[in-house]
Amino acid sequence: MTKFYFLLSIFSVSFFFSQKKDSATLISEVQIDAYKKSTPFMASTKSVSVVSEQLLSQNTPERMLESINQIAGARMEERSPGSYRISLRGSTLRSPFGVRNVKVYLDDFILSDASGNTYFNVISPELIDKMEIYKGPESGDYGAVTGGTILLQTRKSDHLSANVSIGSYGAFNQSFDFSKQLGKHFVEIFQNYYQTDSYREQSAVARKQFFIKDNFQYSEKALFKAMISYTDLNYETPGGLTLEQMQANRQQARPATPSLPGAKEQDTGIRNKMLLTGLSHEFNFNQNFSHFILVQGSYVDFENPFITNFENRFEKNFALRTHFNYEKNWNEISLAYRFGFEGGINDILIKNYDNNKGIEGNPQNFDQIKYTSGFYFLSQKLDFNEKLFTDISVSLNSNSYQWERLYPRSQDGTIRFKNQWLPNFGITYLLGKGFSVRGKIGKGNSAPTNEEIRSSNQEFNVNLVPESGWNKEIGLRKQFGNSIFVEGNYFDFRMKNAIVRRQNDSGQEYFINSGESVQKGVEILLESKNFNLKNTILSNFKFRFSGSFYNFKFENYQQNNTDFSGNDLTGVPRTTINSLLNFTLFKKISVDYSHFYTSKIPLNDANTFWSESSLIGNIQLRFPIDIDNTRLNVFFQIQNLYNTDYVLGFDSNAFGNRFYNPAAKRNFVTGIQVNF
Repeated sequence: MTKFYFLLSIFSVSFFFSQKKDSATLISEVQIDAYKKSTPFMASTKSVSVVSEQLLSQNTPERMLESINQIAGARMEERSPGSYRISLRGSTLRSPFGVRNVKVYLDDFILSDASGNTYFNVISPELIDKMEIYKGPESGDYGAVTGGTILLQTRKSDHLSANVSIGSYGAFNQSFDFSKQLGKHFVEIFQNYYQTDSYREQSAVARKQFFIKDNFQYSEKALFKAMISYTDLNYETPGGLTLEQMQANRQQARPATPSLPGAKEQDTGIRNKMLLTGLSHEFNFNQNFSHFILVQGSYVDFENPFITNFENRFEKNFALRTHFNYEKNWNEISLAYRFGFEGGINDILIKNYDNNKGIEGNPQNFDQIKYTSGFYFLSQKLDFNEKLFTDISVSLNSNSYQWERLYPRSQDGTIRFKNQWLPNFGITYLLGKGFSVRGKIGKGNSAPTNEEIRSSNQEFNVNLVPESGWNKEIGLRKQFGNSIFVEGNYFDFRMKNAIVRRQNDSGQEYFINSGESVQKGVEILLESKNFNLKNTILSNFKFRFSGSFYNFKFENYQQNNTDFSGNDLTGVPRTTINSLLNFTLFKKISVDYSHFYTSKIPLNDANTFWSESSLIGNIQLRFPIDIDNTRLNVFFQIQNLYNTDYVLGFDSNAFGNRFYNPAAKRNFVTGIQVNF
C-alpha cells in the first residue's frame, strides 16, 4: 500500500467584479490598521507583519498554515487536519490544541474568549482577505497576552465567487463569497463546506461555515456594523505516536495498549458548533472627537470523545469593547489619544462521562467555571514632522474565575489574580526616505485559560498563576528604491512563571508554572517587488525570504529533584527559514515556489528527545487562458514536493514519548478557475 495519495482534481468557477489589488506593492508601502489607528508600515512602532492576498493564495482550502509560516516569528502547527496551534515568538507549550496566549480579532469583533482561548479552526481561510500579525506583548491596546495579536480582515470591496473542489483522501471543498456596496450598505455573505478523510487513520474532517456582515454607513458621521458567523466543525483525532510506531506505520492512529484502548476504537475527535454574533457602532462627533462601541455574544457546543473519557462543554460568552478617540493636527505635529475598556465573560459547563467507543457512558465529573476578564487602556500616538513617531500606552488588567464541582461531590471556590498595570512604549525615527529605526519596550501578562485551570485530568488547578514578563526590542526597516525591502528585528523577552503542559500516564494533560525563561531572537525579512524583466522566457520575477533565529532557555526551572535550568525551551526550533519565489514563464505560466526549513525541536523539558530538522517544498503553477471577456486559470499544485517524512505538530512532554503526529507525504492539486 502506498504511503501517499494523489489529489485528483479541483474545479473552481469564480465570478469577479472587484478592483484587482496591486500585487507589486511592497510591504513597506502598505497601511496597517493597528485597531483603528491606520499607520504607514515604515512609521509603525510595532513588530507587525502583513499577510497579503498573495501569501493567502498559498494556502490549501482548509488551513492558513502556509501563509502564516511565511512570517518570521510566527509558527502555525497542524497536529492533525482540523487541529491547529499558533505561536508568536514562542512555543506551543500551552496549546495541546487550539490557540492560547494569542489574541485574535475578526474585523471589529473578538474571536478569543474571556479566558484567552481561541477556536481558530472555525474560520475558513477563504473568508480572510488580509491578516496583520503583531508579535510580542501589545497589552496597551489588546490586553493581557505575552505572545501577540492577530487581526483577521474580511473583504472591503465588491467581489463574487463560487468554488468547488474535489480530491483524494475524500477531499471536497465548496464555497460561495459575495460582497458588494448596496447604497449605504456594504454586505458580505460567505458560505463554505469542506471535508476530507485525510492522510492518517481516524483523522477525517468536516467543516461548515456561514458568515454574513452588514456595514451600514447611515450618515457621514456614523457607521453601524452587524455580523453573524456559524460553524459546525467535526474532526477526528488520531493521537500521537512513539518514534517506533511512526517508523512502522506513519498512517496509523494511536494504537491500544494493555491498559488503554486506541484512538480508533474510542472514536476520538472534536465536534464543535460555534455561533458568534455582534454589533458595533462608530460615531464621529467632529473632525477631532469620535466614539466606538462593540457588543457581542457567542455560544459553543463542544464534544470531545477521548481515550479515557467523553467530554461535553457548553460555553456562553459575552464581550464589550468601547473607546473614545481624540485627534488633533497642527502644522508639524499630529497627536491622537484613545481611552477605553474591553471586557468579557466566559461561562462554561463541563460534563465528563466514560467513553464507550464514542458514546457517552457513566458520568465522571460535572463542573462549572465562570471566567471574567477586562482591561482599561489609554494610548497616545504622536507624529512629529513625519520624522519621529511614538506610540505610548498603558492598561490595567484584571482576571478572575469562579469554579464549582457539581458532581459527584459539591465543592467551589473563587480565584482572583492580582491586577496588572501593563505599559508599552514604542518609538520610530525616519533616518531618510524609506529608512527607519525603531525601539519598543513593553510588559505582558497572560493568565491561565479555562482549559488550563480545568484540563483533561478533570482537576481544578487553583495554584496555577499568570505568566508575565518584559519584552525589549529594536528594529530596522530599509527600502531600496521601489524594488527591495529589508527588515531586521532583535528582541529580548524575560518571562516568569511560564505555563507548561504535562501529561499523566493516561495521556490526560495538566499544566504547571515552570519558573523563568529567557527568550532572545533575531527575525529578518527580505522581499522584492514584481520585476518586469521584458523577456519572453522569464517575464516577471518576485521573491520573499524570511527567517527566525532563536535562543530560548529555561531559567530557575526545577521539578522535584530535576533541574531543567539552561535547557532549550520545549517546542521551539532555533532556526526557521522560509522562502517564496513567484515568476512568470513565457508570459503565461505563473509559478509559486515556496520552502519551509525548520531546525530540530526539543520535545520535552529535559531535552532528552529532539525532532529531526525538515525542509518542505511546495510549488504551484497557474496558466491563464482568455476567451473573449472570460479568463480561465488552469493550475497545478504540489504539496510536500520532496516527499519528506516530517511532523507538522508535536505533542510536547507527551507521556510514553508519544510526541509524533506524522504529516502527509507528497500530494497534488490540479484545477481550473474561471473569471468573468
